Amino acid sequence: MSSGRLAGRYTLQRPLGAGGMGKVWLARDEMLDREVAVKELTLPEGMAPKDRSHSVTRAVREAQATARLRHPGIVALHDVVVEQDRPWLVMELLRGRTLAETVREFGPMPAAHAARIGADVLEALSAAHAQGLQHRDVKPGNVFLTGSGRVVLTDFGIARQEGQATLTEQGLMIGSPGFIAPERLEGHPGGPASDLWSLGATLYVALTGAPAFEGSVAQRVRDTLTRPVPVVPGPLGPLVAAMMATQPGARPDARAAVQALRQVAAGGPAPQVPAGGDTTAPTKVRGRGRLALWGAAAVVVLLAAATGVFFLLREQESTPPAAFDVPMDVCTLLAASDVGGLLRTQSPPRAQPGSDAVGPKCGWPAQGTGVGVQVQKDSDTVDPWSMTDASARALFRNQKRYWAKYDDIDWTWPEIGVKNKERAKRTPLHDIAGLGEEAFGFELKGPTGRVHSAHVYYRLANLVVSVEYTTLADRPTDEDVKRSALRAAQASERTLRDAG
Repeated sequence: MSSGRLAGRYTLQRPLGAGGMGKVWLARDEMLDREVAVKELTLPEGMAPKDRSHSVTRAVREAQATARLRHPGIVALHDVVVEQDRPWLVMELLRGRTLAETVREFGPMPAAHAARIGADVLEALSAAHAQGLQHRDVKPGNVFLTGSGRVVLTDFGIARQEGQATLTEQGLMIGSPGFIAPERLEGHPGGPASDLWSLGATLYVALTGAPAFEGSVAQRVRDTLTRPVPVVPGPLGPLVAAMMATQPGARPDARAAVQALRQVAAGGPAPQVPAGGDTTAPTKVRGRGRLALWGAAAVVVLLAAATGVFFLLREQESTPPAAFDVPMDVCTLLAASDVGGLLRTQSPPRAQPGSDAVGPKCGWPAQGTGVGVQVQKDSDTVDPWSMTDASARALFRNQKRYWAKYDDIDWTWPEIGVKNKERAKRTPLHDIAGLGEEAFGFELKGPTGRVHSAHVYYRLANLVVSVEYTTLADRPTDEDVKRSALRAAQASERTLRDAG
């Protein structure tokens, strides 16, 4: 700094807030004679050069992303100064308090008040999405309520432009646990629908005074991936639930959601909002980026910005048991909350146990959809619990070879409405990392070419487990179906690990 000023122009007066890697100052723009906020990037001592470079890149990205946005609901960036080997972001000064601070002090908001805030934020997000930008950290602490009544979305510090490289390489996920959409926790880059989910989680806090998912970081991540969203009472309940739908394609269109919020803000009832407006979410799974943190999975949490952004790193799960030799009820492998979340219902169907030559199984069918689990055995073993580690390995390899041989498969599931055999095309088998000790999956496509069923096989110690998820609805994308089967498999694996 020259003459105690940034760029000879901005005089720092006092800190407004600070965090692990950032500090915000009250400053004065001497040239234009006005007060501004200056965000300083402060890096920890001893930080590796590569990590330091990534942090600076992230700050520059904030400047590039925010500078292009001109909307009353988005904090304005005036200037960027690079001094002392780090960037300083000069922004408009906001006076008021965050939504998080407001709820902490005054408690839950009336539905009409929360609806107006939600509509203002969603319009700001839509303006960013129109320019190909995602916010990726929408939460109560990043929604600012000014004294004049303006609602402003702050901290585009981890905003991502479509097609631009991100800092989520090597299994890192940026965001705030409890406000990160499920698909991003599973390693997808996400899309506008992911920001919509985060806004739904933010409105949940505004309406109830508490997050939808609480507890440790691992608990919040696990619950986001496996539990149905708790219901918010009042006129915004159905809309918030739709915004926080597990499958991105099931979330409402942003324009329809804004209209519904405006109607509640005006004192009217929330209209029914059609789902499926935004299916821009993930098209490819990056296996190493999944962040399913089960049981004893360790979590590395690094405070990465003044507003409390987290980097989460998935580590090795707990060691599986040596063997499962005590018979279990297969219908207990999925809890009612797991089934409800997968089938998107508050009243999950009753489990239907069964058994065949392959082994005991359980299904949870509903009209047009269902999920099933089977614990398998080979023809030489009395039951799955008598399998050895070696025989389970052989059975897993044989199952993989078996399914690789057949491209055309006849299938039926009378309980969900498919009473006659139908022909389906099998997709190529793909290995699944991070599930059991080894796992693979494949999908089935109907005559229209869309995936209606996804199958996952995994081995854990001496057990081989198969999981199927099927939906006849047109709304879910192929990736939605594939992801639901994986979630069911992960939930069943977690139950087995806990039992072992």
